[in-house]
This record gives sequence, structure tokens and C-alpha cells, in this order.
Amino acid sequence: MYVEKPMIVFLDKLASRSPEPGGGSVSALVGALGAALVSMVGNLTLGKEKYADVQDQVEELLKSSEKARDQLQSLIQKDTEVYAEVSAAFKMPRESEEQKAERAVRIQGALKLATEVPFEIGEKCLEVARLSERAAEIGNVGAVSDAGVAALLAEAAAQSAALNVKININSIEDVAFCESKWSRIQEILEETARLRDRVVKVTYEKLG
Repeated sequence: MYVEKPMIVFLDKLASRSPEPGGGSVSALVGALGAALVSMVGNLTLGKEKYADVQDQVEELLKSSEKARDQLQSLIQKDTEVYAEVSAAFKMPRESEEQKAERAVRIQGALKLATEVPFEIGEKCLEVARLSERAAEIGNVGAVSDAGVAALLAEAAAQSAALNVKININSIEDVAFCESKWSRIQEILEETARLRDRVVKVTYEKLG
């Protein structure tokens, strides 16, 4: 898995002609970075006498941010795996009508799987944006800038995930599936943008 290797391995592969990893994996990585920053704020708040009244809330914040980070880290790899499914489907033989039909069905199924991963990344990034808001509100003021960066990363990652959803649904024939996914993605983008603005505002206010 990429997360278990040096970062340069991921970056070199990303910069190469290889079709994977791509934008989907990058959006998951950026979302995971945002979640890690939320955890950083939590860890810098935990055990501090000045924030004694929010210790229970901070512990819950940390549990949630670490869970989100773990899920997004897994999605970095998952995105490369579903791309492989799409690639394999397009390489299927199409000499006979039967082969063409089988290939078409396989492609549609693979594209749906390839849509689900960035869609899930978008959902997780929204969660990170919400957690960043909480971190900015109750976290150590000395680390509030990190909460702000977390919100910016979460919103950017959600936008990136949306692009990857869009490119896949453009080739999917199931109209109901496409409309459902795209409608929800629009909701995610609206809320992450709102949260980004809110957290950045709070961050600058606390920085003075």
C-alpha cells in the first residue's frame, strides 16, 4: 500500500505516465492530511489545564478524526484498485456480439465501482470539515491555524473527489445512479465550502 511506503514513491509514481495513482488517490491523501491536522489540534489540547472543561469533547474529536484518517488512508489505495477494474474491463475482447455485450456490462459495473470510491472520499472529507470546525472552536488556540488548514484541505479534497465522480458518471448509463450520486456530491460541496468559510473566519478571529 502506498501509505506504507516513503512519500517519494507515491509522488514519483504520480508524476509518471502511469494512470494510477491519480486524482482520486490524491483527494483521499489530502483529506487524510486534513484529518491528521484535526488530530494534531486535539492532541495539543488534550491534558491542558486551560482546556479542562472540554477534555471529554476533545477525546471524542480525536476518536472521530483518527477514524476518518484511517478510512481516507485506505481509500488512497482503493482508488488505484478500482481503476484497475475499469482498465481490465476496457481490455476485454470484443470480436463477437456476445463479447461486446459482456464487455459493456463489465465496463458499466467497473465504472460504478470507480464512482463509489471518490464519492466516499467526498463524504469523508465533509466529515473532516465538520471536525475541523469543532477543532477551531474548542481546540488549543496555539494550534488554531492547523484547524484552519484542515478545513481548507477538506474542502479542496471534496472538490477533487467531485471531479472524479463526474468523469465516471459521464460514461455510466444508469441515469438514476448518476443523478443520485451527483445530487449528493453537490450537497457535500455546498456544506464543505460553508464550513471552510466558517473555520477560516474563526481561525483569523482567534489569531487576532
